[in-house]
Amino acid sequence: MNRPPITAAGAERLKQELHRLKTVERPRIVQAIAEAREHGDLKENAEYHAAREQQGFNEGRIQELESALSMAQVIDTKTVGAANGGKVVFGATVELEEVESGETITYQIVGDIEADIKERRIAVSSPIARALIGKDEGDVAVVQAPSGKREYEILSVSYD
Repeated sequence: MNRPPITAAGAERLKQELHRLKTVERPRIVQAIAEAREHGDLKENAEYHAAREQQGFNEGRIQELESALSMAQVIDTKTVGAANGGKVVFGATVELEEVESGETITYQIVGDIEADIKERRIAVSSPIARALIGKDEGDVAVVQAPSGKREYEILSVSYD
């Protein structure tokens, strides 16, 4: 069985989200359903249907997180970084400069379940991450983007 990787920090974030969903959101939704039931006819009760829909989404996310956490292989990024001599591998935080525009950006390479582009965490399976894996500081990575090839110079590699 192939166990998907996850950083220790990512596993902790998912555990916190799971705890919040179970201890805060679930009771809030149950209370909303109870209040909506008190309003009478459930067929035409929009609050009841909205609360039931929220309950479905919440329970689905709980199942998704429990499954992901039970199957994931937690990887200590500091240990991995030390073992790879500064090469870009899973868990690396990489500062990049786009060669053409000079724009800099920083990404951390993480597991698929914890990827969040708004937080600058990209999945190890993404095209950018695949182009960076195995490279060193100072190397140029070529990424095949929908708009064409883009080149990024690796400015720094760290493992937090």
